[in-house]
Amino acid sequence: MNIEKTLQALLGRVNYAREILGNKSRPELEAFATEIGAFPEKNADLSEEQAIRAVESLEKRLSAMEAAIDAQLTAMDKVRIVRHPQRASLKDILENVYDNYAEMGGQDEHSIDPGMLIARAYITRRRGKKIINQPVMVVGQEKGHGEEFRNGGSIKPWGNSKALKYMKVAAREQIPIHAYVNTPGSYPIEDFPGAAQQIAENIYEMAGLDVPIVAIFSEGGSGGAEAIGMADKRLMLSHGYYSVISPEGAAAIEGHIRGSERAPAELIESCAMAQKITAQDNLANGYIDEIIQEPPLGARADHFDFFKQVREQVIRATDEVALNVRGVRLFRALALRHFKKNTDIIVRWSLNEKARERLVAKRFRKYRRLAQSAFQDNRSLLEKLSATSSGLVSNTASLILYGLIKPFKHRVERIVEEASDEIHVITAKFTGVFRGLLKKVGVKPGMDKQKEMELTGLSQAEPEAPALVNDSDYVSPQARQDREISCPHSSKRGCLDIWARDLFTDYAGVCPNCGYNFPMEYQWVLHNVFDRGSVREFNHDIASGNPTGFPNFDARIEAAKKKTGLESSCLTFNASLEGLRVTCATLVANFRGGSVGSAEGEKFIRALELAQTKHQPFLAYIHGTAGIRIQEGVNGLIQMPRVTMAVRRYIEEGGLYIVLYDTNSYAGPVASFLGCSPYQYAVRSSRIGFAGPGVIKETTGLEIPPNYHNCYKALSRGHIQGVWSRKDIRKNLHQAFLTIGGRNLYYR
Repeated sequence: MNIEKTLQALLGRVNYAREILGNKSRPELEAFATEIGAFPEKNADLSEEQAIRAVESLEKRLSAMEAAIDAQLTAMDKVRIVRHPQRASLKDILENVYDNYAEMGGQDEHSIDPGMLIARAYITRRRGKKIINQPVMVVGQEKGHGEEFRNGGSIKPWGNSKALKYMKVAAREQIPIHAYVNTPGSYPIEDFPGAAQQIAENIYEMAGLDVPIVAIFSEGGSGGAEAIGMADKRLMLSHGYYSVISPEGAAAIEGHIRGSERAPAELIESCAMAQKITAQDNLANGYIDEIIQEPPLGARADHFDFFKQVREQVIRATDEVALNVRGVRLFRALALRHFKKNTDIIVRWSLNEKARERLVAKRFRKYRRLAQSAFQDNRSLLEKLSATSSGLVSNTASLILYGLIKPFKHRVERIVEEASDEIHVITAKFTGVFRGLLKKVGVKPGMDKQKEMELTGLSQAEPEAPALVNDSDYVSPQARQDREISCPHSSKRGCLDIWARDLFTDYAGVCPNCGYNFPMEYQWVLHNVFDRGSVREFNHDIASGNPTGFPNFDARIEAAKKKTGLESSCLTFNASLEGLRVTCATLVANFRGGSVGSAEGEKFIRALELAQTKHQPFLAYIHGTAGIRIQEGVNGLIQMPRVTMAVRRYIEEGGLYIVLYDTNSYAGPVASFLGCSPYQYAVRSSRIGFAGPGVIKETTGLEIPPNYHNCYKALSRGHIQGVWSRKDIRKNLHQAFLTIGGRNLYYR
């Protein structure tokens, strides 16, 4: 034993423990560090054998001390563990968990995004003398050990695009995907393709990948985690965390921190605990399936027993996913369930077509069940029974009408069309011959004068129907202001001041000079876009709550309910638009900034399911959203994949899903179930993005230009497909429902 080297290693472990404990004083660590420093002088007279025994004694004492400290770690201590440069990285896992691998899509800093690592790896398993090599695709965020070019695992849009590309390769090659989540969050850049829209695409596509996906969480930061975190089996390291926002970010919001100020350490600790972000919290809430136990104070690169455990649990998880959708699996399933370390069980990870279909369906059911206890269902028993019976009637009617009658009708229509087209060929030939004979004898075929004028005369434009602005019983409260209002662009564009009464009634909140759209209430859309008297709300009594018990949040939720008259920020209803029945979900900015929690996600999913049952188009009108509600923790974050899966199922069944943004729309909803729509539009003057200017400055240190999130910027990079004036919403929506989405949409 090299005594000096061992003492240095012990001192390194002490310093590591100090760092993960932050500013908290631990006298035993200080005393131990002093003892290590004094060891050479104090034990100079000992023989080599005695010195080795003394060092071994020190090592045992330090291990006991680490175990004692580990048992007292707070949530914020665990955050510091996963961020520490000594934390086991993805390269360490590839070297120690897999038997062979080849890095794909770049190498170290020579990559489109060095923070996202992709590898084609093999796991070798033995059964007697037989060796079986099972390939997997490994994707994950790589922080390295303090390598700056990795950007701390904060992934840019093209890094998430790279991950999706190779996950699709895995699906084509029919090999499982192992996703290692280790990111504080995605880099909030909005250059093409844009952080929000790329995460939304990743989630949407992962929902339908028909191969087993196993995700292993170390640091699961917000949307960055969801970009590769959707999985059939989700494991989590015991010292990891999984959260909607970093504790520092939550503290900044809760403490109303501005500019260069820093949130106090006590508030950060409090937020970390209140958000329920640890592995143990997430297991209790059902958001992960198993915990992989780490050594005291977290796994580092030299903890080889830990890597052995990761290998066992990752293989086991993949086996379970494959077996759960296979046909012949009874004995192996029983063995896996009752004998955790049975290495003689061999499960083939390739799946046939039926098993792949079952896998995707099972994934949907898994996410649909999540967060069911995190919202308040205030409906009476009678209302619940009524909703259930109504659903049964609708499902039965839908099955008869769209499953039996309509397919039969379409078949008959196709036969008639084909027959008439065939007959037309013959009749057209005879008609041509007959007309030729008439011409030869000097008879000119006549034509109806009115028909002739329709074909040859000049067309006259029909008067355009006026926008439905004044034909409403709703008057904006802003119209009651007895004052003139200046357009924000008056200095540049010369806009004249507008009387409030005119601006918020006749002009629909639109500047008559430059077209700037002033913010309006969501009620304006309900009364002026849809047919009068057609709006029928449903699921009103599914209410937002405080599932994490976040301090002082119950009162704030109740205040929002009282102020708005809503039970959550999501309003769901059926309505007519020029006689066309539409299902709509609205995120209301007045209710906690339009933030999304478990109630909002549940209402959105139920609205999509109703639209699917009734075969209606679906409109998501986003009056405004500030993102996922941070006080609900992962209960809110999990709505990103949950609702996206419901959107995917609705679209795949033939539905038309349109999103319309108004005012400001940011973060999680835009980076998932809104951003995945192929048809997204925005009201002029709206702002759309992944993170607000303050968050971007805090996380990147960059000052962004004032128009960085302008809707025209989103249009130019392909996030949205059009920009509308508020006066044109009704006309444009109706045109969209009639023209886009393909001729075979089931509601037509």
